[in-house]
Amino acid sequence: MTLRAKLLLAQAPLALALALVGAASVSAIASLGLSPALILRDNYRSVLAAERMLRAEKDLDDFALARAAGRAGADAERARATASFEAELHAQESNITERGEAEATRDMRGRWAKYLRALDAVVAASPRARLDVYFDAFMPAARELQHAAQDILAINQDAMQRKSDQARRAAEHTTAEVIGVIVAAVAAGLAASVWLMARLLRPLAALSHTVRRIGEGDLDVRAPVAGRDEIAALGVEFNTMAERLRQYRSSSLGELLQAQQASQAAIDSLPDPVVVVDASGAILNLNGAAEALFRRGGGVAPSVTALEPELRATVERVRAHVLAGKGAYVPRGFDEAVRVEGADGARSLLPRASPLYSEQGSITGATIVLQDVTRLMRFDELKNDLVATVAHEFRTPLTSLRMAIHLCADELVGPLTDKQGDLMLAARQDCERLQSIVDDLLDLSRIQSGRLELAWGSAAPSELVGVVLEAHRAEAAAKGIQLTGIAGRHLPKVRVDRERVELVISNLLANAVRHSPRGGTVEVTAVEGEGSVRFEVKDSGPGIAAEHQDRIFEKFYRIPGAPAGGVGLGLYLAREIVEAHGGRIGVESAPGVGSRFWFTVPRADAASSPPADEPRPAA
Repeated sequence: MTLRAKLLLAQAPLALALALVGAASVSAIASLGLSPALILRDNYRSVLAAERMLRAEKDLDDFALARAAGRAGADAERARATASFEAELHAQESNITERGEAEATRDMRGRWAKYLRALDAVVAASPRARLDVYFDAFMPAARELQHAAQDILAINQDAMQRKSDQARRAAEHTTAEVIGVIVAAVAAGLAASVWLMARLLRPLAALSHTVRRIGEGDLDVRAPVAGRDEIAALGVEFNTMAERLRQYRSSSLGELLQAQQASQAAIDSLPDPVVVVDASGAILNLNGAAEALFRRGGGVAPSVTALEPELRATVERVRAHVLAGKGAYVPRGFDEAVRVEGADGARSLLPRASPLYSEQGSITGATIVLQDVTRLMRFDELKNDLVATVAHEFRTPLTSLRMAIHLCADELVGPLTDKQGDLMLAARQDCERLQSIVDDLLDLSRIQSGRLELAWGSAAPSELVGVVLEAHRAEAAAKGIQLTGIAGRHLPKVRVDRERVELVISNLLANAVRHSPRGGTVEVTAVEGEGSVRFEVKDSGPGIAAEHQDRIFEKFYRIPGAPAGGVGLGLYLAREIVEAHGGRIGVESAPGVGSRFWFTVPRADAASSPPADEPRPAA
């Protein structure tokens, strides 16, 4: 029997063990895969219907309250909410899967009819009697309807929990069985393979000793050769190799080739494309992953010009950055990734580069690594979708919470003690801060999905500055901070989305007030530039260290030690809004001297052409 056949025979027990493990795993996965589908099929639609009915009832409640208070309510909103509730109730009636759910659903249908009659009574009542009808007839009907929806929700949630527990117990039992099969199969296969391999390795002991001696640097040692099988042939070839290695070491050329082969092997082992270019842009070296990016025939040397236009422009830009002496090129984010079509589908490549130096220290070229970030970008998209979904789901309960706290704080539902009033005031402030965070997260999702739409119009810079200053005067006065605004009425109007630009100024002003000490000053100015108007917000705070200034406009980035508040999205949203207007944003700061944030937007009479770069006034 040949050595190859013996080696294959030694691996047979492990292959059998792997087959057993695979069969057990497939069976377990198939069994467990049915549980989530059962839960979603039976209960999720009912849970979703109950939640949507509660939201529709809330809208109808708002409509009834508006009518009862003497305010005009939108009939279209009432019709939409009624249709939504009816559709979800019909969906619930078609999805009866749990014990007691049919009775709860019939009860819901009866209470819904009673609720509609009470709502019609509120609308039809005279203006003086509407409040009485609202509280005496409509509110009890609304509470009964809410209880009915919550009963259906509770039934299905309990069922989902029960089925989840059953699935968990089944998973634990199946896991124990699979672990047992794996342990037994692996143990048996490993034992058999070890025994067979031990028999095969006995003739290799002498050869192993020789290898160890050569590895220690003794190139004069030779392996004993006996027999005519593959091991003996290996011994002969090994001795030949040892002789050539001895001759190889004695030459300086061998050392150079060895270093080149080591570096080439290191580059080839990288899964990402790697390209080494010289100062003129010629390709000096590349690995196997980069070969696929070059469309060339046989015998044609690789060239940057063979790359796709977008990828070629990126490589040239990165190479120019390195050759200009600016150091290694590090991308700021996934926005710089280049989409490349290939045989395996589209990939996103993120460029990185480091300089190559000569013996004299001059830059002779650049090593460019095109990192494949396709999966990372997908994960980032999933994270953004999750953030947007959570923020959207927060809005409805947060609105209800704000309304409840507002009613309590204004003593519309009863008097409060001084301590209760203080607690309600703190709760209202926290709700407003949470609402601001949710709005920032929703703006972030719109920006990242490309759905940020600007309502273009013209506005006077003095008006923009004045509105924002008035909105923050109370906050600044509470901290003892003086607000000043310098924006002459002679300044030309700007072409902007007024609400968005006011949000940018407000974010910068709020940050300045937050970081300025008591008794400090915050100044907002607007000056005319070439084709644009430049807005500045200057504070007297502690300033920003240089290592943080390039990152403060990144999303979710917060300077270590900064005061609590927000999630690090204000400056990121400000940058995106300014750039959407065709402007620029930046900061001039140093520790101990305060900060000056600035941004530019195009003038209304020059909006057709992009704003030119403006000289920055001295800080």
